Amino acid sequence: MRLSKLILTSIIFFFLTVSLSGAADVAKIGVVDFQKILATSNAGKKAQSEINTKGRAMESELKEKGSAIEKSKESLEREALVMSKQMRSEKERELRIMINDFKTLQKRYMQDFKLYEKRMVKKIRDDILALVEDLAKKEGYLLIIERREGGLLYFPNALNLTDQIIQKFNTQFGATEGKEN
Repeated sequence: MRLSKLILTSIIFFFLTVSLSGAADVAKIGVVDFQKILATSNAGKKAQSEINTKGRAMESELKEKGSAIEKSKESLEREALVMSKQMRSEKERELRIMINDFKTLQKRYMQDFKLYEKRMVKKIRDDILALVEDLAKKEGYLLIIERREGGLLYFPNALNLTDQIIQKFNTQFGATEGKEN
């Protein structure tokens, strides 16, 4: 019993010493909202625009192929009574092949689209992480948390670094856009 009290007292003394020695240094903590950065930064808006454009192009091509399948189906239904049995089975086979090709293309486009979107977002996320790390080192932040991934329900607005990161990111993005063009 006496040993456990001694250990407990030692632990409390250790933590008091550590906390009092660190009391002079204020721990700076910040919060960043990646979704807001993605939605409002210039790079995020451009990425969303490119993603939407690619999605619309894929959707348009799928609609075209779907229309072609519908026309073939209607044509087969109209002409089925006057066709020979062999000709009808050949047309039905061609229609099944078209439908399977359509489904395969649709699946491939979904995978390609998700991969493209993931790549675009990852590029922006990597750039943001580099900016956040640089800001943390320069301004002496102990911890910077991503709002949604950190599961934060509430935090004082003074801790929010999102607008500052957006401003720096837009400046950096504008500089890199000028070099590319």
